[in-house]
Amino acid sequence: MINLKPVTWDNHSQIISMQVHENQKNFVATNVKSLAQAYARWIGCGRPPLTYGIYNGEDLVGFAMVDYETTEETDIGEPCYYLWRYMIDKNHQGKGYGKAALMQVLDIVRTKPMGEAAWFYTSVVPESTVAHKLYNDLGFVETGDISEGEIVLRLTI
Repeated sequence: MINLKPVTWDNHSQIISMQVHENQKNFVATNVKSLAQAYARWIGCGRPPLTYGIYNGEDLVGFAMVDYETTEETDIGEPCYYLWRYMIDKNHQGKGYGKAALMQVLDIVRTKPMGEAAWFYTSVVPESTVAHKLYNDLGFVETGDISEGEIVLRLTI
């Protein structure tokens, strides 16, 4: 059974040690970089992103990080959530964990835990066809925008 647990001092070292396959390393930042960016975001704006370990029972299988931007912070002119990072460890890919966990992330975002917003964004490297299919299957649609070489996707929440 897939469940999400907040990143804490007790599980952060396991989260940092997870990796994707060699051919996926250009698709997502390392988890150590992600956690460093989460900390910097917290210090910078006083609001940490939501960071979760993805578990199958008691086994850590992935990592998710969601952030929120206010109207003043976002380029779209209204508040939004975005899936900043998302990964399943190379030893646990292809087992359906990614979709099951992302559905739980969506459930959390729909409660608007950090503030009101109508949109949930993510972006995907064009070569990451598996991730693109996952997002499409869950209702994300392309916006037509490209951000830092990645295709921007949006979901109504």
